[in-house]
Amino acid sequence: MAKAVVYALLATAFILFMVFCPSKQHGHHDHLGLNRRLGFRDHVPVFDPFVAKMERYTEENGLGGQTHNLDLVEHSPMMDASEVEEVHEYFSDEGKLNLTLRLLSLFPLIDQAPKDSYISSNELKHWLTQQAVERLNYRTQKEMESYDKDGDGTISFSEYQPKFSSQDLEKNGMEHGEAGWWKQQFDNADADKNGTLTFNEFKDLLHPEDSNNSEIHKWLLAEKMKRMDQDKDGKLNFMEFSHNAYDSFKSYVEFETGGAKAPTAEEKFAELDLNKDNLLEVEELKPLLHYLHPGELSYTNYYASFLMSEADDNKDGKLTLDEMLDHDYVFYSTVYDTGDNEEDYHDEF
Repeated sequence: MAKAVVYALLATAFILFMVFCPSKQHGHHDHLGLNRRLGFRDHVPVFDPFVAKMERYTEENGLGGQTHNLDLVEHSPMMDASEVEEVHEYFSDEGKLNLTLRLLSLFPLIDQAPKDSYISSNELKHWLTQQAVERLNYRTQKEMESYDKDGDGTISFSEYQPKFSSQDLEKNGMEHGEAGWWKQQFDNADADKNGTLTFNEFKDLLHPEDSNNSEIHKWLLAEKMKRMDQDKDGKLNFMEFSHNAYDSFKSYVEFETGGAKAPTAEEKFAELDLNKDNLLEVEELKPLLHYLHPGELSYTNYYASFLMSEADDNKDGKLTLDEMLDHDYVFYSTVYDTGDNEEDYHDEF
């Protein structure tokens, strides 16, 4: 109960923090530019696990818009001294998070390989990947608890999609949203083919872009191809490729290379067209998977590059503590993409 009260108050402080956090306008716009350019649909990865924890509690308990005074913690009979101290270590009485203290505590956790008082690009990517994996596992666990009606630790298709009858499954409709369409995804995720999904298999189903399952990769590309294949021949000709897939590829490559020129559409098409029939099949699109369907783990790499470019003042490819403190707002901006021009299959899950 004590921890619940602490986190309730922390979540309220997080709301205040997101409203009143000192930020610099150009940093905010840079996040929006990254978000729109690379097509983030949820939000950019969260740098600080402490903030991620508060976000979760806020969402789970519907605390948006409420305000409380953190001084209540001190007078709560359910709080012991260590818990009160932990709360007030990082928050002011007004509910503002002390970014300097947070970065001072996080820097040595990120600076690991080697411990040299610098954070390299690889160390930053590793840190953000850890946060993303933890977030994916958390979301999957919450969904498992919701869908696992018989409590056996696995998910059957009837538990996942109870709205479909046996007659629906017999019809095997493969249009978007029909029983067969969902069952195909379920079966792809069922790597051991035993009819139920374990935690990791269910995570693959919920977050297919972050899966290592080759069947899921093939399904994602096939679904993407349907949307680009204007003549409906099951393949992409050059015009279909250049007007659809190439634009996504080009945007990501230019960001990865810091604005360097990407291969032309003609060059990339020729490289992918392994059998030289002037058409691209699903298998030939595999090298573009993480450009056409980037998941959270892909976004962490792009976000790490973004943070490095924003905070690395001397452009030596690594961050000092002073550089991070000078750009604290960059690490503590949570910006949502408001664009809704393109359907996102990730939202289907």
